[in-house]
Amino acid sequence: MRILICSDGTDPADKPVLLAALVAAPTKAESTLLGITETAGDEKPLRDALESEAKKLRKFGVSPEIVVRAGEPIREILEQTKTTAYDMTIIGARRKSSSGPYWRAGKTYEVIKAIPTPVLLATGICETLKSFIVCTGGKKYIDAAVELTGKLAAAVGASVTLLHVMAEPPAIYADLVQLEEDVERLLQSGSELGRNLLAQKQRLEKLGLLVEVRVRHGFVIDQIFADVSERGHDLIVTGSSPTRGPLGHYIMGDLTRGIVNRANVPVLVARSAKGANAPAGFWNTLKQLYASSWGRT
Repeated sequence: MRILICSDGTDPADKPVLLAALVAAPTKAESTLLGITETAGDEKPLRDALESEAKKLRKFGVSPEIVVRAGEPIREILEQTKTTAYDMTIIGARRKSSSGPYWRAGKTYEVIKAIPTPVLLATGICETLKSFIVCTGGKKYIDAAVELTGKLAAAVGASVTLLHVMAEPPAIYADLVQLEEDVERLLQSGSELGRNLLAQKQRLEKLGLLVEVRVRHGFVIDQIFADVSERGHDLIVTGSSPTRGPLGHYIMGDLTRGIVNRANVPVLVARSAKGANAPAGFWNTLKQLYASSWGRT
């Protein structure tokens, strides 16, 4: 594995660096510590700051290459990922305000949308990586995120929760709530949702991981963070999709943006494969699940 660690040398908590140590040490990843200066004459102070951060990484057995670039940060990060093929990019994600629809600084979103690698956001306080939660829609488009999560979880010895959130169905479908909350029954139901969740679970278990599938009902963002709070997950995995057509960037949907805004633990934004099918609507899933589980059409 090869990791790009982006730092401006000014984070007093060194969140990207400390998170990088938790990832790079157990995975034995080759690491690059990238600093970008936008102001002439700042290269030496930045290089000194990066060298100080590199010393902290070396204490964990991680020996990063230090790279200093000059220019607009997002463009320079993108150029670095073109120069060298990385498996993951780690960036800081400071809040710009305590409330509002866009809590994180705009550059955080732009980096996620621009660069081709999965992005690991160093948010909140992270001292261990022992419990991951994957926000899965129960569709194949999340398979790439599941695969990456499995590799990382296997390296650090973490357990994985596959979480699927369904909206509350109308009263006439109330029996579906009981079906979905009976996870074993759901996994064996033969429905598209059940088949995909079972395949994801089995793929992770082949790596020797402890995997739990959970289904919750309600507003998606609220249910994700309720699970994080109740179960003490220390990494959230969500996804983003490539644009169609000639534009070379990724779409960060409302769900991913909402998770990034609210998270107080690191967030891994993984990439779906090009050409992956978009998730079907809730009512499609509901109809398929109901028909396959109860023999109705």
